[in-house]
Amino acid sequence: MIESHERILLAAQGYSELGMFDDALGEIESLPEEVAEHATVVEMRAVILMQARRWKSALTASRALCRVAPQKTSGFIHAAFCLHELGRTSEARDTLLTGPEVLHAEPTFHYNLACYECALGRLDMARMHLEKSFELDKKFRDFAKSDPDLAALRE
Repeated sequence: MIESHERILLAAQGYSELGMFDDALGEIESLPEEVAEHATVVEMRAVILMQARRWKSALTASRALCRVAPQKTSGFIHAAFCLHELGRTSEARDTLLTGPEVLHAEPTFHYNLACYECALGRLDMARMHLEKSFELDKKFRDFAKSDPDLAALRE
């Protein structure tokens, strides 16, 4: 199903990489409905909208990904990030915490949760999740050095 529409998906990806978000979304919108609801396409739509910083639309697409592929952790991570960007950090935190158990094995889950906890003033919880993200993937230590969401932990 997706294979027969690979050219369209590659074009959408290419446009997105060039910052041509409307063209990327146009390619996705040209897909037949049965393909457009496939998890791969729904996630691509969410990511493009996030890259375009269209947080409300990206949240809608991310929540759709949670519905069509509840076992995929990326839908919950994306939805939470969009909520945080919309200033709804408490909801972002809750979204991550109510996601599938498999999320707890992902460094991004812990890193983003650290950011949300920090923004909510829960520095001990933030520190705990940040350390867990470092334990799971050392690259997050570099991210944390300049992440404005974690400024309170660096002070």
